[in-house]
Amino acid sequence: MKITADALLFDNDGTLVSSLESVYRCWTRWAQEYGITAEQFAAIELHGRPAAEIVADLLPGERVLEAVARIEELEVEDVPNGGTHLLPGVRKLLDALPAGRWAVVTSATRRLAAARLAAVGVTPPLIVAADDITRGKPDPEPFLLAAAKLGADPARCVVFEDAPAGLAAGRAGGMTTVALTTTHTAAELVADVVVKDLSAVSALATEAGVELVTEP
Repeated sequence: MKITADALLFDNDGTLVSSLESVYRCWTRWAQEYGITAEQFAAIELHGRPAAEIVADLLPGERVLEAVARIEELEVEDVPNGGTHLLPGVRKLLDALPAGRWAVVTSATRRLAAARLAAVGVTPPLIVAADDITRGKPDPEPFLLAAAKLGADPARCVVFEDAPAGLAAGRAGGMTTVALTTTHTAAELVADVVVKDLSAVSALATEAGVELVTEP
């Protein structure tokens, strides 16, 4: 499939990088510290949601701010321990993109996202993080903010996501969606295009925008 876009908006974890090992290590420790039972923890969807929303599902309101700060501390401190790596095709695709044509749109905090990206040698021209928004995915606010900052019409933006919540956000923003089956099965993902990972996507910068070609 061929797509021409003015801006490409990438989720981070599960799309550009995999931090699953670190995520589960840190959240398991956090849950133990806060007395969250294994059953409670297993029932929560961790992937693709801001930490504040996850914590709010598990703890009383008066404990949320402190608990969110604690999980951020654990995750940032864990970055040097490994467990974060680039996914296939990422480097080649990003190297083909002009700086003003792409952004990372993540449910992580800016501090955590920047630490993980730095660990794999990626420096995005723009990051929209949990700190920048009031409503996280599946609300379209994060992607719409990124489009506005890049000066792009949402209808001319392509969202790359691996999580149902992120794809729902992209659709709600009127954007073209490309799903990656890195953390979910194709049957779980509703998108305009579904690929295995970014190795199935190539890009060429032109005067008309960025021309994308996707392979099954």
